[in-house]
Amino acid sequence: MFLVRPIFRGPSLWALHSSHACFSASAAAVQAERTIKDGPRNDWSRDEVKSIYDSPILDLLFHGAQVHRHAHNFREVQQCTLLSIKTGGCSEDCSYCPQSSKYNTGIKGQRLMNKEAVLESAKRAKEAGSTRFCMGAAWRDTLGRKTNFNQILEYVKDIREMGMEVCCTLGMLEKQQALELKKAGLTAYNHNLDTSREYYPNIITTRTYDERLKTLEFVRDAGINVCSGGIIGLGEAEEDRVGLLHTLSTLPTHPESVPINALVAVKGTPLENQKPVEIWEMIRMIATARIIMPKSMVRLSAGRVRFSMPEQALCFLAGANSIFTGEKLLTTPNNDFDADQLMFKVLGLLPKAPSFHEGETSETEDYKEAASSS
Repeated sequence: MFLVRPIFRGPSLWALHSSHACFSASAAAVQAERTIKDGPRNDWSRDEVKSIYDSPILDLLFHGAQVHRHAHNFREVQQCTLLSIKTGGCSEDCSYCPQSSKYNTGIKGQRLMNKEAVLESAKRAKEAGSTRFCMGAAWRDTLGRKTNFNQILEYVKDIREMGMEVCCTLGMLEKQQALELKKAGLTAYNHNLDTSREYYPNIITTRTYDERLKTLEFVRDAGINVCSGGIIGLGEAEEDRVGLLHTLSTLPTHPESVPINALVAVKGTPLENQKPVEIWEMIRMIATARIIMPKSMVRLSAGRVRFSMPEQALCFLAGANSIFTGEKLLTTPNNDFDADQLMFKVLGLLPKAPSFHEGETSETEDYKEAASSS
């Protein structure tokens, strides 16, 4: 008589199942499932955002990817180009910015670029695959700049006629100026919150957090898409990153675009010695943003040039679906068009077509439509 010894000598299957059951689902898993089921919400608590952000990184990445695939065509990535149309000489004291007149960074104040040069840049960007053209001016606000502002209105009209989406970042706006930009055909207006309300005074003293929020209100009320995000690597704590995401996700309407920037430390600025942001920090920000703001375009923005193609692939997997492409972002280095075309080919990414909405449905309706077609 032969005795057959069991080959499996570890815990019984029942024991393994029981052990697995002891592990509760992460906040990322629970909230991602809720987002997929119910769509966008604007009543997130700060503790809820923190619990998602603090989830194990691979779990957070996985569930960010789940939400992304339900809310978007996960292979589509929007390509944007950002041009500095008025460089340097800014009166603000943003600690990260080489364009501030308060710091010695070697950047001199320049006049507003002329129409021909701007349109030529937009044309080149379109030919290279960009569908959104963004214009940035190093100003605190647009008050007292009527001539320049009127010129920019013309730039917006002409670039829109080229079949591109148009975005501007010109500092603080007044209500009437937002309405004029809308009439000219502006697609989106960028005004970043930069960091949490609590940490903000450590970075900027010449403009308040509430002034930034007021500009977003004017933009939103004018019917222009809001583009607003922040920068990590400023010396802030993780709690400040959570605070930034909480503020963005509890705005009356989620921003159409949420740029996640990694600080590019520039010599001569107060933050010149900050250590570089690691890819895991970017993934946490991107995946959390994707779960709590499912319909927003999450833009992998400044600092991308430091990340390898595999690292960027993780960001796209986590929920990023927009990039700035072109050699410069205002005055700092960026990935050039050829490098990005190679990345799109290797990763199987598809350029997102421009979108021009006249009559927009609600976030929840848009979400359910995208989810049902994915």
